[in-house]
Amino acid sequence: MSRKFDVVVIGAGPGGYVAAIRAAQHGMSVACIDEWKNRDGKHAFGGTCLNAGCIPSKAMLESSELYHRAGHEFKKHGIKTGELGLDIAAMQKRRAGIVRQLTGGIAGLFKANKVEGLVGHGKLLAGRKVEFTPDDGDPEILEAKSVILASGSAPIELPFARFDGETIIDSWDALELEAIPERLGVIGAGVIGLELGSVWSRLGSKVTILEAMDDFLFMADRDVANVAARDFKKQGLDIQLGAKVTAAKAGKKGVKVEYDDKAGSHAIEVDKLIVAVGRKPYTEGLLADDAGIQLDDRGFIVVDEDCRTRVKGVFAVGDSVRGPMLAHKSSEEGVMAADLIAGEIAEVNYNVIPSVIYTAPEIAWVGKTEAEVKESGRPYKKGSFPFAANGRAKAMEQTTGMVKIISAEDDDEVLGVHIVGPMAGELISEAVLALEFSASTEDIQRTIHAHPSLAESIHEAALAVDKRALNYMN
Repeated sequence: MSRKFDVVVIGAGPGGYVAAIRAAQHGMSVACIDEWKNRDGKHAFGGTCLNAGCIPSKAMLESSELYHRAGHEFKKHGIKTGELGLDIAAMQKRRAGIVRQLTGGIAGLFKANKVEGLVGHGKLLAGRKVEFTPDDGDPEILEAKSVILASGSAPIELPFARFDGETIIDSWDALELEAIPERLGVIGAGVIGLELGSVWSRLGSKVTILEAMDDFLFMADRDVANVAARDFKKQGLDIQLGAKVTAAKAGKKGVKVEYDDKAGSHAIEVDKLIVAVGRKPYTEGLLADDAGIQLDDRGFIVVDEDCRTRVKGVFAVGDSVRGPMLAHKSSEEGVMAADLIAGEIAEVNYNVIPSVIYTAPEIAWVGKTEAEVKESGRPYKKGSFPFAANGRAKAMEQTTGMVKIISAEDDDEVLGVHIVGPMAGELISEAVLALEFSASTEDIQRTIHAHPSLAESIHEAALAVDKRALNYMN
């Protein structure tokens, strides 16, 4: 006899586990199926984000930044460290410990909210039935009134640079290196490529990043991207734009990487090559032939604005559907799906999803870039404020970057906020709230910001939109 649930969730990443907990909070019976296994073969909830992405990368970014600052900045503060040393094993142990704590925390949250966490593979069948196959058992049929698909994504593999887990590696393997590569190559100067390149560059690798696009960070505002590019160059990151990789061959001495650019054909030798050219929806074994779920030409599950599939009672959220592949976007979609199943009104405002790159300086933005506003034809005004004129940034010895605000000329609505500089990922939250409430530039101008704080730069940038900055020449 099959077991019955109000909701069955397939996938326990940021979209799935949050959806399961929210559904349980509504008083529904919930099961959440997940098959993730770490390199040691042990199961863990949390998906890519907690196990092999967001969390471990931020742990390594923090450790590597502290190491870099100790070697290059502490003397300015009058701090003497003596001979600086590096223990990669201890650094990796710390990363792994943080991951274990957080993934174990999900299991605790499931228990507290009475969500049944099931370890194994889930496949959607016709009629909102789910086939659950545990790692060490026979398949079982679960019947659900509603199903939420949250299967996540996987790294894209290039046909001429297949992952071997040793020299040509994906972002997961790049976080678990046990030694510092002398020469590190990265294909892709997006979020993942820049973050991983920054980690190992700070720790001593000579990093070359090959980016096929001619524009650096094409998705970001040009002013912000240009500031970041200059600073990364100062840090020693060798970022080659318009570099289309044509071959990567692993040998005894590393990897020979061949690429073309406007100047012709080139080749470099690296000890490790990270392929970070993006991710693709992971739907392998997720859907039975008669499940009725539609995939688009790129493999994404087709959903409407409420994350409903074309099968009644079946939702899909996160990286496996349209939109940015961001953990916070996935979680909010999971909440929305659970609330809609419970009969509540819910939505996700896709126009105000923040993006953050956790390099140093950090890069964050929300809303439209200046190019996008210009293309829309709407008259606009803009203002910016450099962290070099911010007292807190000076005290922190982190003055690179700026805040830029773009607003409508007609009604003063804030259309986009772009930050490159210290703690940009934290500062952007004020901007997200402003856009969520359709705030005007004047609203930010009249909001009192604590002094001294980095957030004052947002206040000053808002003043600069109307040429009223108080601590910088407009």
